[in-house]
Amino acid sequence: MASTETAAKDTARDLAGLEAGLDALDAVRVSRTPVREVLVRKVLPPVVAVVLVLVVWQILIWAKVTDDYKLPSPSLVWGEVTDAWAQGTLLGFIWTSVSRGLLGFLLALVIGTPLGLLVSRVKLVRAAIGPVLSGLQSLPSVAWVPPAVIWLGLNDRMMFAVILLGAVPSIANGLVSGVDQIPPLHLRAGRTLGATGLRGTWHIVLPASLPGYLAGLKQGWAFSWRSLMAAEIIASSPDLGVGLGQLLEQGRETSSMSMVFLAIILILTVGIAIDLLIFSPLERWVLRSRGLLVKN
Repeated sequence: MASTETAAKDTARDLAGLEAGLDALDAVRVSRTPVREVLVRKVLPPVVAVVLVLVVWQILIWAKVTDDYKLPSPSLVWGEVTDAWAQGTLLGFIWTSVSRGLLGFLLALVIGTPLGLLVSRVKLVRAAIGPVLSGLQSLPSVAWVPPAVIWLGLNDRMMFAVILLGAVPSIANGLVSGVDQIPPLHLRAGRTLGATGLRGTWHIVLPASLPGYLAGLKQGWAFSWRSLMAAEIIASSPDLGVGLGQLLEQGRETSSMSMVFLAIILILTVGIAIDLLIFSPLERWVLRSRGLLVKN
């Protein structure tokens, strides 16, 4: 009897020690990261990369690898920036395109999310619409610009139509992919607990499909931005204002490579900024909520 009690106590101690070890592994260190470490790890690498690009760019100018009108110097491009800022047009170029892109993306989100849920949950709808969504996703967005101009004219509705046709399939397919990766056990457990219909969709399906859904959202934004730039380049009109795509086309028409480079840099900068300000924090939140990212 005594040996049995001793063994039981040893087992209890071992289990307690194991539980404490697991708790220690799961414990998240919540400490403020030093500013210097943040600067070294997050800020310094992209700054160094930009400086290296500028150095290589200037070396190519000094080496005269091509004619000056084909490859402008960084100083000429910077002169375009300062001129646009002095004229008060620089922020207007950016805002015209960014406002259209974000509004179009939000409309695509409103349409693509229920469409993705419908395709992923209804077999008949998937059989009918699934291949169409995949085909639309692979179709270059620029192909929609001519028919959109003919159908809707040179106005903002045409721009939003092109954005929707480019972004909605990506968002819907991303959500379908996320739903397909949900373990069936989770869905059965949710139904057992009474999470059916809209309640099950909100509390079980959407949270479990977040990784794939977020990937679809990132791709949807990329398609939105690319579709908008294609529409702005092809469909130019004074009524549409001057966005970054129109700025790029103006540089081509006037053979101003410095203006072309300015438009390209601004388009790239906006894309990177949206990813860093919106999608990267969302991705970190999703990973952290699943225990895949430790918050330092």
